[in-house]
Amino acid sequence: MTVTIYHNPRCSKSRATLQLLRDKGIEPTIVEYLQTPPDASTLKEILGLLNIGARQFMRSKEDAYAANGLADDGLDESQLIAAMVADPILIERPIVLANGKAAVGRPPEDVLEIL
Repeated sequence: MTVTIYHNPRCSKSRATLQLLRDKGIEPTIVEYLQTPPDASTLKEILGLLNIGARQFMRSKEDAYAANGLADDGLDESQLIAAMVADPILIERPIVLANGKAAVGRPPEDVLEIL
């Protein structure tokens, strides 16, 4: 089984999710998404696997959210996705992909259902 985690080592939830995977004997592929952000196509795929919209996937408390006017309800999915590509700090984390499914590790135990 291939498992990928979109990880931010500075985030306690992301570190806890990575440790949970390792405790289960899984050594995932780690993508430090702030250094290697996903492209728009990858984000769309992840959103589809999560069955949520782009706005639900954004960290609305980040300074970049307000600074870029992302609370505007007039923005469509492609504009929100483009904002996350341009400024990946806006992407909710951590994201785990496994078995053709995705889960956000908030709380970390939520990822266990896709393993």
